[in-house]
Amino acid sequence: MRLKHLALSALFVTFAAPASRAEYIVLRSGQRLTVTGYQIIGDKYHLQMKGGTVDVPADQVVAIEPEDIFTPVPHVEVSQEPFGDLISAAAKRYSVDADLITSVIAAESNFDPKAISRRNARGLMQLLPSTASHLGVKNIFDPQENIDAGTHYLSDLLALYKNDLALTLAAYNAGPDRVQRYGQRVPPFAETISYIRRVKQTYNQRKSSSPPAKTVKRGTATAAATPQAAATASTQF
Repeated sequence: MRLKHLALSALFVTFAAPASRAEYIVLRSGQRLTVTGYQIIGDKYHLQMKGGTVDVPADQVVAIEPEDIFTPVPHVEVSQEPFGDLISAAAKRYSVDADLITSVIAAESNFDPKAISRRNARGLMQLLPSTASHLGVKNIFDPQENIDAGTHYLSDLLALYKNDLALTLAAYNAGPDRVQRYGQRVPPFAETISYIRRVKQTYNQRKSSSPPAKTVKRGTATAAATPQAAATASTQF
């Protein structure tokens, strides 16, 4: 949502988030504040939050985003979904559960092959150009190349974190360096924590509504293609 700052301090506009959800105010510092409503008063945002209000300089607000709402995702066979053949091929090539790949794509781009994030991540699996280049991608928006490279990266992270799904997804979202910086734990970022929950929710829903699959061995690591794959993740997620 792009808002014009009002120059007159006496003039203000009130915005209220729908009663069924809240919104995030994203600050330049990286902090994300959950608000139920806000006003622009002069050069400040007057934020309504649970427990009170707070004023924030307008030039410190970089974005206003909807809070994540977790809705049930019906299970559909991978082969019947968008890019299903490409997902199945990548899953087989890198020994990664196709339902996990699908869940990551759903959270990353909602199956939009032309998606670009505010951090410049691109395509179905939201690859950064540097990551895509490292993995040999020539056209980051090509669904086949994007899914193949994203699955390759996901496979590497699963092996690195011994199939700990929470750490794998945290590294996919925030980067392995940040996971290492916080002592091989999930970084305490609201966006990363929300991302892990969204992917795991979709993944668990898909596994609970599909027949159990066999565990696939990948060298010394094991890629569990069952609901138990998520059980290796930290319990807080």
